[in-house]
Amino acid sequence: MVVKQSSADNATHKKSVNKEASTKKSHGKTKPTSTQSRTTEGALAEHSEDLSKKKQQRSGQKDRIATRSKAKSKEVVLEGKMEQEQVGFDADTKKNTRPENEVVTYTEFDFTLKEIPPEGEKVIIGPARLTRFEKARITGARSLQLSLGAPSLISVSPDIRDSISLAIAEIDSRALPISIRRILPNGLYQDIPIDWLRV
Repeated sequence: MVVKQSSADNATHKKSVNKEASTKKSHGKTKPTSTQSRTTEGALAEHSEDLSKKKQQRSGQKDRIATRSKAKSKEVVLEGKMEQEQVGFDADTKKNTRPENEVVTYTEFDFTLKEIPPEGEKVIIGPARLTRFEKARITGARSLQLSLGAPSLISVSPDIRDSISLAIAEIDSRALPISIRRILPNGLYQDIPIDWLRV
């Protein structure tokens, strides 16, 4: 059975077809379906994530560049200050405010060490006793030797419990074969065995 449309119905049908065609031309696309809208939303979300990552990378690069430039500027400032200080130091060392006739300069002379010949057991340089500095130096050296396993030169009593007190006991008993060199400013020296000195 064939139904004929009237001319009015035909005209309205053509108008609706023309409207759809014109909307297609103006928008370029038809309305998306639900699956198409989901995929486009996902694509938009991925695109926005990519943009945010790129922005973060750019900001990180800008921060690195800024820190590098700050470090370089600090280096330049420090180098400039060091150069100024060096110039000031050189000027201070070269500049002397006193007249030349008031400045006393001493001629430096080199000397060679020369031993004073011993006259028996007589101590010529320094006091005839062991000074506290010499005793401390000998005690430290000997206690280090004892702590590293050197044998004791005296019999160890039960009240001695450490290497320092054992070294002091060895000095007091004059068991150590050590000599002390006392040097004068002019280069003369004397080697004195600790047997010659009072402890």
